[in-house]
Amino acid sequence: MTTPLEKTLKRELRINGRPFTVAISPESLKLTLNGKRKGFELKWTDLVSGEVALAVALNASVGKFSATPERAAAPDSSPKGPTRARSPRRRA
Repeated sequence: MTTPLEKTLKRELRINGRPFTVAISPESLKLTLNGKRKGFELKWTDLVSGEVALAVALNASVGKFSATPERAAAPDSSPKGPTRARSPRRRA
């Protein structure tokens, strides 16, 4: 006989050396990168109904948990003059 899942279980695991938290609740399974709040959540009803394939494809296209950290957008190619460091304001 199995034990019913009545409250959320949280466990930590490492995937490719990166720490993640897995939360298994009666409603869903959620995988988040440690230190972050948003992650990939999979509802049990979606898993049973077959909606998971669509959700996985959508999240893969967005790039959640990509292997490399996201890079900032490249600056536009318009020429800009050299930048100077600002000096602190003096109080009178």
